[in-house]
Amino acid sequence: MAGSKKATMVATIMQRILNIFLLGLAAILMLFLGRETYHLALVLFVNNDESSSYMLIEGIVIYFLYFEFIALIVKYFASGYHFPLRYFVYIGITAIIRFIIVDHKSLDRYAALHRRYSGAGGDPLSCQRRTPET
Repeated sequence: MAGSKKATMVATIMQRILNIFLLGLAAILMLFLGRETYHLALVLFVNNDESSSYMLIEGIVIYFLYFEFIALIVKYFASGYHFPLRYFVYIGITAIIRFIIVDHKSLDRYAALHRRYSGAGGDPLSCQRRTPET
């Protein structure tokens, strides 16, 4: 009985520490969200460059990443200290979309590597190296 009381007390203390750090993380994320809102407003209303639309799209996707992390923390407290799995899926999808939009030039490199190391007409996931044809 005494062991379970200690375990419960340790779990409670660790849960409170985790909650404090998550609240701190939420505050930091909200500051970054406010800063991103300011930068989006500058890009939208001040910049008239051709690249400003690209910067606007990148900023919007980053904005949604901050928003989803804050929503995840809110759901953590609202659902009784549990992280819903679907929010991690949403964050992952948004991060992949951001990678495609922002770093699309490196996708050519990955495609070239895939073509180089995939077998000709074989399994695209195999890592056999093609021999140069003469």
